[in-house]
Amino acid sequence: MPETKIIVMYPMPTDVEAFDRAYNDEHVPLAKDSFKGMTKFVATKVLATPDGSPPKFYRIAELHFPSMDALKESAGSASAQEAVGHALKISSGGTPVFLIAEQESIPLSAGASS
Repeated sequence: MPETKIIVMYPMPTDVEAFDRAYNDEHVPLAKDSFKGMTKFVATKVLATPDGSPPKFYRIAELHFPSMDALKESAGSASAQEAVGHALKISSGGTPVFLIAEQESIPLSAGASS
């Protein structure tokens, strides 16, 4: 069964330092406590784009769950909705994009180079 996840993509904030403080000090702890059944939390900071244009997104968060049922149960809770509200509040560059996805890991062949 494929793993499921919520992906949250935050647009480039108007004040990067203020966003980083709110995200790291308030939002990450809130999200980790609010989404029951989450198996992994991945926080990514976007550094650049391949063509050198400014990135549209600054942060991408991935909240992993063992199944779609576990994701739905967790995301429907009052505490998860509070965390979503906080994500909207701190996203000064615009409304974050929320996605629900299935993840499949594809093993590389033993002889593949990196």
